[in-house]
Amino acid sequence: MKKVSKKQARELAALAVLPPGKINLEDLPEVRDWSRAEVGKFYRPIKKPVTIRIDADVLAWLRSQGPGYQTRINKLLRILMEGRRSAKHGVRSSQ
Repeated sequence: MKKVSKKQARELAALAVLPPGKINLEDLPEVRDWSRAEVGKFYRPIKKPVTIRIDADVLAWLRSQGPGYQTRINKLLRILMEGRRSAKHGVRSSQ
């Protein structure tokens, strides 16, 4: 992550206390091309350590995919959670 200078930190702090309507955005260019935007790039949910029991063959399969099996478990559970959440609210998944 890029380090912020003291001057930038002061400017950001001053902006943070202003109500949204008081911030002058006139000199900012309008973003028209969002094709390279990354959704959730800076979103880092809080992680909680847990102990779970997983069938040996499932764990072996996850580990056989290479390093990061815990991240894969989390990703699979998130896909399931979001799918169920979307189904509950009548939203179709784009995947």
